[in-house]
Amino acid sequence: MAAAERAGRDRTPPHPDLATITLQQVLEALVDPVRRCIVRHLHATSHDVACGTIDLPVSKSTATHHFHVLREAGLIRQYYAGTSRMNALRLEEFDRAFPGLLPALLAQRDVDPGA
Repeated sequence: MAAAERAGRDRTPPHPDLATITLQQVLEALVDPVRRCIVRHLHATSHDVACGTIDLPVSKSTATHHFHVLREAGLIRQYYAGTSRMNALRLEEFDRAFPGLLPALLAQRDVDPGA
């Protein structure tokens, strides 16, 4: 294995097996509106997206936390492309583990509590 390929693999964060993820973990991850925004954005795009390209109303460190929660709940896959951490929704895998859950949640509109 080439050194560059090894370095890329070493930087790739671990991803949980969806068989070990509970419904509780998923619902807790998606209760936050920022995380739902990330998931909706990833669902709406046809390509993988770098963390910094999603417009979020939080600081960079808080956004990093939200991406971590989504990864730990099995919703996204992260990897490096150069210096960018890329994100992809694990839609097909997730749908096998929790059939219909993500499309049902994504179909719901967030209600602005101030409205």
